Amino acid sequence: MTTEPGSTPGSSAENPFPVRAVATRVQTWIDRLGAVWVEGQLTEIKVRSSTAYMVLRDPAADMSLSVTCSSALVASAPVKLVEGTQVVVRGKPQFNTRRGSFTLRLSDIRAVGLGELLARIARLRQLLDAEGLFDPRLKRPLPFLPNMIGLITGRAGAAEHDVTSVAAARWPAVRFAIRNTAVQGTSAVAQIVDALRALDADPEVDVIVIARGGGSVEDLLPFSDETLCRAIAACRTPVVSAVGHEPDNPLCDLVADMRAATPTDAAKKVVPDAVAELAMVAQMRHRGARALRNWVARELHTLTQLRSRPVLADPIRMCHRGEPGPRDDTARCQTHGGRRIRPHRTPGRAPGDTGTGGHPGAWLRRRAMDRWVNIGVGAALGDRCAGRHRFADQAFRRRGRRRQHRAGGWNPMNEMQEAPKPVKELGYEQCRDELIEVVRVLEQGGLDLDASLKLWERGEELAKRCEEHLAGAQARIEAALAASETDES
Repeated sequence: MTTEPGSTPGSSAENPFPVRAVATRVQTWIDRLGAVWVEGQLTEIKVRSSTAYMVLRDPAADMSLSVTCSSALVASAPVKLVEGTQVVVRGKPQFNTRRGSFTLRLSDIRAVGLGELLARIARLRQLLDAEGLFDPRLKRPLPFLPNMIGLITGRAGAAEHDVTSVAAARWPAVRFAIRNTAVQGTSAVAQIVDALRALDADPEVDVIVIARGGGSVEDLLPFSDETLCRAIAACRTPVVSAVGHEPDNPLCDLVADMRAATPTDAAKKVVPDAVAELAMVAQMRHRGARALRNWVARELHTLTQLRSRPVLADPIRMCHRGEPGPRDDTARCQTHGGRRIRPHRTPGRAPGDTGTGGHPGAWLRRRAMDRWVNIGVGAALGDRCAGRHRFADQAFRRRGRRRQHRAGGWNPMNEMQEAPKPVKELGYEQCRDELIEVVRVLEQGGLDLDASLKLWERGEELAKRCEEHLAGAQARIEAALAASETDES
């Protein structure tokens, strides 16, 4: 192969680098890097006679590094290195030219202590809170009766049994879409996030429950992972977090739409109690029937009072009586009041004694004043009696105005010349309101004998029609209750 004069190696197809040259240059570049501190989870730990081979994995992403160290360093580690141990290591990047592989040669291994884990969770809590992921206004309400419940939990664990058994006991027709995942360790976050997205995309799933039993802070660490928290916040389906026991409080509890203290508590929050709901329905039915019965009883009492009024119960006596009583009562009150009041007279003074020092005419003026006082007090008493009648009449008129005649009603004062609508075509409220107006007009008086009799006959028809309406309503209530009791039995 000929090379062009003046061209640098590796810059063209005519002047390529050999493999050894590329590998050597990459090794030189990597060797220039200094030692770095890296945090991750250890997996695939293999200890040979003098060298240990491991994989350092990022728990929040699908990325990893191959690491090597001496067997003595593994043996002298502050904690026993097992699958999923969270560590902070110091190592120098290396490139193996023979295999073309990148590794991190460790010189120090430190375990992440409990205090450090809690401090990191606290910093992440502040970050997510500042972004608004814990805002109560973002919480979505749970459906009253979900069509299907998505359940993310460990395989054949106690959490799965608690949720499914309690939910089935409360509502036997409940359905579940269960996704079994790892709930601790290096692969837990990735599996839970995948299951969460799959259930969120299922249109039949109305609510998602993430359930796990109790454990140490290290065991529950995946549920405080930033990736999982953001995945929960991005869900369109309401999410219930039921991780650990009451004292445990991973970050997913704060991001979820509802926190349950235990998996059993989650089942109670998600599914209503069928027995309690049936009892509540029965109570509402009883209260509704009682309220309707009371309404019918009140209307019957009102109708009885209307029919007992003298203008309906004894119309002949009212006709003989002539004009109603308010004006006669007023006159009687005035006359009676005038007879009871006597002019004021000073004891020991004769009628002819003026008591004014002999002024002529003073006695006449005082007698005139006594007369006007007598007339004024008597009139005041009469007005007081008449005022009572006016007040009752005004109250009756206001009541009639509040119960305006519906379509088809009949105003006997304003529409005496018009043919009223047949009583059989009127509803109960129309009959009742028109009956009240008929009684009011008859008691007010002012009609001749023929008009009064026609009005009374109309009132009798209205009263009978009201009784028929109420009897029919009572029969319908009893029939409906009897039918419901038959269906329940």
